[in-house]
Amino acid sequence: MENRDDSTNSTSKGREPTRVFLSRRTVLAGAFGVGTPIVIGGAAHALTALKSGPLPDAIPLCRAGMSGESPTGAPRALTLAWNATSVCTAAAPVAKERGIFAKHNLVVDFINFGGSTEQLLEAIATGKADAGIGMALRWLKPLEQGFDVRITAGVHGGCIRLLGSKAAAITSLESLRGKTIAISDQASPAKNFCSIEFAKNGIDPVRDVDWRQYPADLLALAVEKGEAHALTDNDPRTYLWLKDGKFNEVLTNLSGEFADRICCVLAIRGSLIRGEPATASALTRSVLEAGNMVARHPADAAAVYSAYGGKGPLNDLAAMLASHTHHNHPIGTALKQQILLYANELKQVNVLKRSTDPTKFAERVYVDVLS
Repeated sequence: MENRDDSTNSTSKGREPTRVFLSRRTVLAGAFGVGTPIVIGGAAHALTALKSGPLPDAIPLCRAGMSGESPTGAPRALTLAWNATSVCTAAAPVAKERGIFAKHNLVVDFINFGGSTEQLLEAIATGKADAGIGMALRWLKPLEQGFDVRITAGVHGGCIRLLGSKAAAITSLESLRGKTIAISDQASPAKNFCSIEFAKNGIDPVRDVDWRQYPADLLALAVEKGEAHALTDNDPRTYLWLKDGKFNEVLTNLSGEFADRICCVLAIRGSLIRGEPATASALTRSVLEAGNMVARHPADAAAVYSAYGGKGPLNDLAAMLASHTHHNHPIGTALKQQILLYANELKQVNVLKRSTDPTKFAERVYVDVLS
Protein backbone atom coordinates (compact mmCIF):
# COMPACT_ATOMS: atom_id res chain seq x y z
CA MET A 1 0.00 0.00 0.00
CA GLU A 2 1.41 3.33 -0.96
CA ASN A 3 -0.04 6.64 0.22
CA ARG A 4 1.35 9.51 -1.79
CA ASP A 5 1.81 13.10 -0.58
CA ASP A 6 0.10 15.27 -3.83
CA SER A 7 11.64 -3.55 7.73
CA THR A 8 18.00 -9.81 12.86
CA ASN A 9 16.56 -10.19 9.12
CA SER A 10 13.93 -12.87 8.90
CA THR A 11 15.85 -15.84 7.53
CA SER A 12 14.82 -18.34 4.93
CA LYS A 13 15.14 -21.23 7.38
CA GLY A 14 11.45 -21.02 8.21
CA ARG A 15 10.30 -21.38 4.65
CA GLU A 16 8.67 -24.58 3.48
CA PRO A 17 10.95 -26.25 0.93
CA THR A 18 8.05 -27.89 -0.88
CA ARG A 19 6.43 -24.58 -1.71
CA VAL A 20 7.27 -23.08 -5.10
CA PHE A 21 7.78 -19.33 -5.52
CA LEU A 22 8.41 -18.08 -8.99
CA SER A 23 11.40 -15.89 -9.65
CA ARG A 24 10.68 -12.53 -11.16
CA ARG A 25 12.34 -13.59 -14.39
CA THR A 26 10.13 -16.68 -14.59
CA VAL A 27 7.04 -14.70 -13.70
CA LEU A 28 7.70 -12.10 -16.36
CA ALA A 29 8.26 -14.75 -19.01
CA GLY A 30 5.03 -16.53 -18.17
CA ALA A 31 2.58 -13.67 -17.67
CA PHE A 32 0.33 -12.44 -20.43
CA GLY A 33 -1.39 -9.15 -21.12
CA VAL A 34 -1.11 -5.74 -19.49
CA GLY A 35 -3.67 -4.18 -17.19
CA THR A 36 -3.80 -1.05 -15.06
CA PRO A 37 -5.55 -1.33 -11.70
CA ILE A 38 -8.49 0.94 -10.99
CA VAL A 39 -10.56 1.51 -7.87
CA ILE A 40 -14.08 0.19 -8.00
CA GLY A 41 -16.66 0.60 -5.27
CA GLY A 42 -19.29 -1.82 -4.02
CA ALA A 43 -17.25 -4.82 -5.03
CA ALA A 44 -19.35 -7.39 -3.16
CA HIS A 45 -21.54 -8.11 -6.20
CA ALA A 46 -18.49 -9.00 -8.26
CA LEU A 47 -17.37 -11.60 -5.74
CA THR A 48 -20.43 -13.85 -5.88
CA ALA A 49 -18.63 -16.48 -7.94
CA LEU A 50 -15.67 -16.46 -5.57
CA LYS A 51 -17.50 -17.01 -2.30
CA SER A 52 -17.10 -20.76 -2.19
CA GLY A 53 -15.76 -20.73 1.35
CA PRO A 54 -12.23 -20.57 2.70
CA LEU A 55 -9.61 -22.64 0.96
CA PRO A 56 -8.92 -25.66 3.15
CA ASP A 57 -5.16 -25.89 2.76
CA ALA A 58 -3.88 -22.50 3.87
CA ILE A 59 -0.31 -22.58 5.13
CA PRO A 60 -0.34 -22.95 8.94
CA LEU A 61 1.23 -20.20 10.97
CA CYS A 62 4.14 -21.83 12.77
CA ARG A 63 5.08 -19.04 15.15
CA ALA A 64 5.05 -18.85 18.91
CA GLY A 65 2.03 -17.05 20.27
CA MET A 66 -0.05 -17.40 17.11
CA SER A 67 -2.87 -19.26 18.88
CA GLY A 68 -4.03 -16.19 20.81
CA GLU A 69 -7.61 -15.39 21.67
CA SER A 70 -10.16 -13.69 19.46
CA PRO A 71 -12.76 -11.22 20.74
CA THR A 72 -15.80 -12.88 22.29
CA GLY A 73 -19.47 -12.05 21.94
CA ALA A 74 -20.84 -10.33 18.89
CA PRO A 75 -18.41 -9.97 15.96
CA ARG A 76 -16.14 -6.96 16.44
CA ALA A 77 -16.52 -4.38 13.69
CA LEU A 78 -13.26 -2.73 12.56
CA THR A 79 -12.10 -0.44 9.77
CA LEU A 80 -8.87 -1.09 7.87
CA ALA A 81 -7.26 1.61 5.72
CA TRP A 82 -5.59 0.44 2.53
CA ASN A 83 -4.88 1.45 -1.04
CA ALA A 84 -7.18 -0.55 -3.30
CA THR A 85 -4.97 0.01 -6.36
CA SER A 86 -1.90 -1.51 -4.69
CA VAL A 87 -1.72 -5.22 -5.47
CA CYS A 88 0.58 -5.87 -2.51
CA THR A 89 -2.36 -5.32 -0.12
CA ALA A 90 -4.20 -8.38 -1.49
CA ALA A 91 -4.12 -10.13 1.90
CA ALA A 92 -6.81 -7.75 3.15
CA PRO A 93 -9.59 -8.70 0.69
CA VAL A 94 -8.51 -12.34 0.85
CA ALA A 95 -9.00 -12.26 4.64
CA LYS A 96 -12.44 -10.81 4.11
CA GLU A 97 -13.68 -12.95 1.24
CA ARG A 98 -12.15 -16.24 2.35
CA GLY A 99 -13.68 -16.04 5.81
CA ILE A 100 -10.50 -15.45 7.80
CA PHE A 101 -11.75 -12.28 9.50
CA ALA A 102 -15.02 -14.04 10.31
CA LYS A 103 -13.14 -17.02 11.76
CA HIS A 104 -11.55 -14.64 14.23
CA ASN A 105 -14.91 -13.02 15.06
CA LEU A 106 -14.18 -9.82 13.14
CA VAL A 107 -16.20 -7.82 10.64
CA VAL A 108 -13.78 -5.60 8.75
CA ASP A 109 -14.68 -2.76 6.42
CA PHE A 110 -12.10 -1.07 4.20
CA ILE A 111 -11.27 2.59 3.77
CA ASN A 112 -9.55 3.30 0.47
CA PHE A 113 -7.24 6.06 1.68
CA GLY A 114 -5.55 8.30 -0.85
CA GLY A 115 -4.20 11.13 1.31
CA SER A 116 -0.77 11.67 2.80
CA THR A 117 0.77 9.14 5.17
CA GLU A 118 0.66 11.70 7.98
CA GLN A 119 -3.09 12.07 7.45
CA LEU A 120 -3.52 8.30 7.37
CA LEU A 121 -1.59 7.77 10.60
CA GLU A 122 -3.51 10.57 12.26
CA ALA A 123 -6.76 8.95 11.13
CA ILE A 124 -5.67 5.66 12.73
CA ALA A 125 -4.36 7.32 15.89
CA THR A 126 -7.62 9.23 16.41
CA GLY A 127 -9.89 6.27 15.73
CA LYS A 128 -11.22 7.28 12.31
CA ALA A 129 -9.71 3.95 11.25
CA ASP A 130 -8.59 1.08 13.45
CA ALA A 131 -5.61 -0.11 11.44
CA GLY A 132 -3.85 0.17 8.12
CA ILE A 133 -1.52 -1.66 5.76
CA GLY A 134 1.32 0.40 4.30
CA MET A 135 4.94 0.49 3.21
CA ALA A 136 7.56 0.60 5.96
CA LEU A 137 9.83 2.96 4.05
CA ARG A 138 6.91 5.37 3.75
CA TRP A 139 5.61 5.03 7.30
CA LEU A 140 8.75 5.07 9.46
CA LYS A 141 9.46 8.76 8.95
CA PRO A 142 6.01 9.99 10.05
CA LEU A 143 5.98 7.42 12.88
CA GLU A 144 9.09 9.23 14.13
CA GLN A 145 6.71 12.09 15.01
CA GLY A 146 5.07 10.00 17.73
CA PHE A 147 1.65 9.01 16.38
CA ASP A 148 -0.18 6.60 18.71
CA VAL A 149 0.03 3.87 16.08
CA ARG A 150 2.03 0.66 16.45
CA ILE A 151 3.33 -1.81 13.88
CA THR A 152 2.20 -5.34 14.78
CA ALA A 153 3.51 -7.44 11.87
CA GLY A 154 5.41 -7.46 8.61
CA VAL A 155 3.09 -8.37 5.75
CA HIS A 156 5.39 -9.22 2.84
CA GLY A 157 8.36 -8.07 0.79
CA GLY A 158 9.18 -7.39 -2.82
CA CYS A 159 7.06 -4.73 -4.47
CA ILE A 160 9.68 -2.02 -5.25
CA ARG A 161 11.72 -1.99 -8.46
CA LEU A 162 14.34 0.26 -10.02
CA LEU A 163 14.09 0.08 -13.82
CA GLY A 164 16.79 1.41 -16.13
CA SER A 165 16.31 2.48 -19.72
CA LYS A 166 17.66 -0.05 -22.22
CA ALA A 167 18.12 2.78 -24.72
CA ALA A 168 20.36 4.60 -22.22
CA ALA A 169 22.23 1.37 -21.34
CA ILE A 170 21.30 1.58 -17.65
CA THR A 171 22.13 -1.82 -16.18
CA SER A 172 23.57 -1.10 -12.74
CA LEU A 173 23.60 1.39 -9.90
CA GLU A 174 27.00 2.64 -11.04
CA SER A 175 25.62 3.41 -14.51
CA LEU A 176 23.19 5.82 -12.82
CA ARG A 177 25.92 8.01 -11.37
CA GLY A 178 25.20 11.51 -12.67
CA LYS A 179 21.93 10.40 -14.24
CA THR A 180 18.26 11.26 -13.64
CA ILE A 181 15.72 8.96 -12.00
CA ALA A 182 11.99 9.55 -12.33
CA ILE A 183 10.03 9.23 -9.07
CA SER A 184 6.43 9.77 -8.00
CA ASP A 185 7.30 11.99 -5.05
CA GLN A 186 10.29 13.03 -3.00
CA ALA A 187 9.27 10.90 0.02
CA SER A 188 8.35 7.76 -1.87
CA PRO A 189 9.42 4.43 -0.37
CA ALA A 190 11.01 3.57 -3.72
CA LYS A 191 13.22 6.64 -3.57
CA ASN A 192 14.10 5.90 0.06
CA PHE A 193 15.02 2.31 -0.76
CA CYS A 194 17.14 3.24 -3.76
CA SER A 195 18.86 5.99 -1.76
CA ILE A 196 19.85 3.38 0.82
CA GLU A 197 21.25 1.10 -1.88
CA PHE A 198 23.14 3.94 -3.57
CA ALA A 199 24.74 4.89 -0.24
CA LYS A 200 25.73 1.26 0.44
CA ASN A 201 27.47 1.21 -2.95
CA GLY A 202 29.42 4.43 -2.50
CA ILE A 203 27.11 6.64 -4.53
CA ASP A 204 25.84 9.80 -2.84
CA PRO A 205 22.04 9.74 -3.32
CA VAL A 206 21.90 13.53 -3.07
CA ARG A 207 24.90 14.72 -5.07
CA ASP A 208 25.46 11.87 -7.52
CA VAL A 209 21.87 11.28 -8.66
CA ASP A 210 19.15 13.63 -9.86
CA TRP A 211 15.66 12.71 -8.65
CA ARG A 212 12.94 14.19 -10.84
CA GLN A 213 9.28 14.04 -9.87
CA TYR A 214 6.44 13.13 -12.25
CA PRO A 215 2.86 11.88 -11.85
CA ALA A 216 3.13 8.18 -11.02
CA ASP A 217 1.48 6.96 -14.21
CA LEU A 218 3.87 9.05 -16.36
CA LEU A 219 7.19 7.77 -15.01
CA ALA A 220 7.76 5.40 -17.92
CA LEU A 221 6.84 8.09 -20.43
CA ALA A 222 9.41 10.43 -18.87
CA VAL A 223 12.09 7.81 -19.46
CA GLU A 224 10.91 7.07 -22.99
CA LYS A 225 11.09 10.80 -23.82
CA GLY A 226 14.66 10.95 -22.52
CA GLU A 227 13.85 13.25 -19.61
CA ALA A 228 15.05 10.56 -17.18
CA HIS A 229 17.35 7.55 -17.51
CA ALA A 230 15.55 5.30 -15.02
CA LEU A 231 12.48 5.14 -12.82
CA THR A 232 11.67 3.65 -9.45
CA ASP A 233 8.25 2.89 -8.05
CA ASN A 234 6.24 -0.06 -6.79
CA ASP A 235 4.04 -2.72 -8.35
CA PRO A 236 1.77 -2.98 -10.22
CA ARG A 237 3.18 -0.18 -12.38
CA THR A 238 6.81 -1.29 -12.37
CA TYR A 239 5.92 -4.92 -13.06
CA LEU A 240 3.87 -3.95 -16.10
CA TRP A 241 6.46 -1.49 -17.40
CA LEU A 242 9.15 -4.13 -17.13
CA LYS A 243 7.02 -6.45 -19.26
CA ASP A 244 7.01 -3.86 -22.04
CA GLY A 245 10.62 -4.77 -22.78
CA LYS A 246 12.07 -1.25 -22.73
CA PHE A 247 13.63 -1.50 -19.28
CA ASN A 248 16.29 -3.43 -17.41
CA GLU A 249 15.49 -4.42 -13.84
CA VAL A 250 18.45 -2.88 -12.03
CA LEU A 251 17.33 -3.50 -8.47
CA THR A 252 14.41 -4.73 -6.38
CA ASN A 253 13.80 -4.70 -2.66
CA LEU A 254 14.47 -8.43 -2.69
CA SER A 255 18.00 -7.93 -4.04
CA GLY A 256 21.03 -9.06 -2.05
CA GLU A 257 20.79 -8.48 1.69
CA PHE A 258 17.15 -7.38 1.29
CA ALA A 259 15.98 -10.82 0.13
CA ASP A 260 14.28 -11.50 3.46
CA ARG A 261 13.25 -7.96 4.32
CA ILE A 262 9.62 -6.94 4.39
CA CYS A 263 8.37 -3.81 2.69
CA CYS A 264 4.75 -3.65 3.86
CA VAL A 265 3.52 -3.64 7.45
CA LEU A 266 0.30 -3.80 9.44
CA ALA A 267 -0.19 -1.07 12.03
CA ILE A 268 -2.97 -0.69 14.61
CA ARG A 269 -4.02 2.28 16.73
CA GLY A 270 -2.47 2.22 20.17
CA SER A 271 -5.73 2.67 22.06
CA LEU A 272 -7.18 -0.46 20.45
CA ILE A 273 -4.08 -2.48 21.32
CA ARG A 274 -4.22 -1.34 24.94
CA GLY A 275 -7.99 -1.57 25.37
CA GLU A 276 -8.74 -4.67 23.31
CA PRO A 277 -5.62 -6.82 23.04
CA ALA A 278 -7.60 -9.85 21.83
CA THR A 279 -9.03 -7.80 18.97
CA ALA A 280 -5.60 -6.48 17.96
CA SER A 281 -4.24 -10.03 18.07
CA ALA A 282 -7.12 -11.39 16.02
CA LEU A 283 -6.72 -8.73 13.35
CA THR A 284 -2.99 -9.34 13.10
CA ARG A 285 -3.39 -13.11 12.91
CA SER A 286 -6.07 -12.71 10.25
CA VAL A 287 -3.83 -10.65 7.98
CA LEU A 288 -0.92 -13.06 8.39
CA GLU A 289 -3.08 -16.11 7.72
CA ALA A 290 -4.41 -14.38 4.62
CA GLY A 291 -0.83 -13.65 3.54
CA ASN A 292 -0.10 -17.36 3.73
CA MET A 293 -3.13 -18.00 1.57
CA VAL A 294 -1.95 -15.44 -0.98
CA ALA A 295 1.44 -17.18 -1.12
CA ARG A 296 -0.13 -20.62 -1.52
CA HIS A 297 -2.87 -19.61 -3.97
CA PRO A 298 -1.81 -16.47 -5.87
CA ALA A 299 -4.30 -17.07 -8.68
CA ASP A 300 -7.21 -17.25 -6.27
CA ALA A 301 -5.91 -14.19 -4.42
CA ALA A 302 -5.68 -12.33 -7.71
CA ALA A 303 -9.30 -13.18 -8.48
CA VAL A 304 -10.43 -11.92 -5.08
CA TYR A 305 -8.32 -8.77 -5.30
CA SER A 306 -9.37 -7.96 -8.86
CA ALA A 307 -12.95 -7.37 -7.71
CA TYR A 308 -11.71 -4.71 -5.29
CA GLY A 309 -9.00 -2.84 -7.14
CA GLY A 310 -7.32 -4.74 -9.92
CA LYS A 311 -8.24 -4.48 -13.59
CA GLY A 312 -6.75 -6.57 -16.36
CA PRO A 313 -5.76 -10.19 -16.94
CA LEU A 314 -5.71 -12.24 -13.77
CA ASN A 315 -2.44 -13.81 -15.00
CA ASP A 316 -0.65 -10.52 -14.39
CA LEU A 317 -2.08 -10.03 -10.91
CA ALA A 318 -1.32 -13.63 -9.94
CA ALA A 319 2.23 -13.36 -11.29
CA MET A 320 2.86 -10.19 -9.29
CA LEU A 321 1.59 -11.79 -6.10
CA ALA A 322 3.72 -14.88 -6.73
CA SER A 323 6.80 -12.70 -7.18
CA HIS A 324 6.29 -11.06 -3.77
CA THR A 325 7.07 -12.81 -0.48
CA HIS A 326 3.65 -13.10 1.13
CA HIS A 327 4.91 -16.12 3.06
CA ASN A 328 7.42 -13.90 4.86
CA HIS A 329 5.81 -11.89 7.65
CA PRO A 330 8.12 -11.49 10.65
CA ILE A 331 6.96 -10.58 14.13
CA GLY A 332 8.70 -10.17 17.49
CA THR A 333 12.47 -9.83 17.64
CA ALA A 334 12.86 -10.50 13.90
CA LEU A 335 10.58 -7.61 12.96
CA LYS A 336 12.10 -5.24 15.51
CA GLN A 337 15.51 -6.00 14.04
CA GLN A 338 14.26 -5.16 10.56
CA ILE A 339 12.80 -1.88 11.79
CA LEU A 340 16.10 -1.11 13.52
CA LEU A 341 18.01 -1.81 10.29
CA TYR A 342 15.70 0.42 8.30
CA ALA A 343 15.99 3.17 10.92
CA ASN A 344 19.79 3.05 10.76
CA GLU A 345 19.72 3.14 6.96
CA LEU A 346 17.19 5.97 6.82
CA LYS A 347 19.38 7.98 9.17
CA GLN A 348 22.35 7.44 6.87
CA VAL A 349 20.44 8.96 3.94
CA ASN A 350 19.06 11.81 6.06
CA VAL A 351 15.44 10.68 6.13
CA LEU A 352 15.21 10.06 9.87
CA LYS A 353 16.63 12.59 12.30
CA ARG A 354 20.25 12.24 13.36
CA SER A 355 19.03 12.36 16.97
CA THR A 356 16.78 9.31 16.57
CA ASP A 357 18.03 6.24 18.42
CA PRO A 358 17.21 3.30 16.10
CA THR A 359 16.96 0.77 18.94
CA LYS A 360 14.59 2.91 20.99
CA PHE A 361 12.67 3.81 17.85
CA ALA A 362 12.11 0.14 16.97
CA GLU A 363 11.01 -0.59 20.53
CA ARG A 364 8.54 2.30 20.42
CA VAL A 365 6.89 1.74 17.04
CA TYR A 366 6.53 -2.08 17.26
CA VAL A 367 4.40 -4.02 19.70
CA ASP A 368 3.98 -7.79 19.93
CA VAL A 369 0.25 -8.57 20.07
CA LEU A 370 0.67 -12.30 19.40
CA SER A 371 2.47 -13.52 22.51
